[in-house]
Amino acid sequence: MAKRILIADDEPNIVISIEFLLKREGYDVIVAQNGAEALAKVRAERPDLAILDVMMPLRNGFEVCQDLRQDPEFKDLRIMMLTAKGRDTEVSKGLALGADVYMTKPFSTRELVAKVKALMDRA
Repeated sequence: MAKRILIADDEPNIVISIEFLLKREGYDVIVAQNGAEALAKVRAERPDLAILDVMMPLRNGFEVCQDLRQDPEFKDLRIMMLTAKGRDTEVSKGLALGADVYMTKPFSTRELVAKVKALMDRA
């Protein structure tokens, strides 16, 4: 069975490009357009990895990450923050809240795929 990845981002162009890359690598992809939808889809779909943007409506990526890390049911879920917020304090906050990886936009597609594969190999 293919590994499942949730992409939570409110920018359609980002979602389309990441979804294309990940499907090409053989992953099943689920999409959420805001933080509340991301939490609901994680609970319903049980992905192996969640890729979260920080700046999303309803709940931001930091809040989603924190909610997931506080729920013992999702202790094994891999979380990648993928965001334009790249200051040291934001990176530190994302990692402190439990993100496994913090990448900034714009990103290298090759690096993104490599980091996803590394996280999935750990799962």
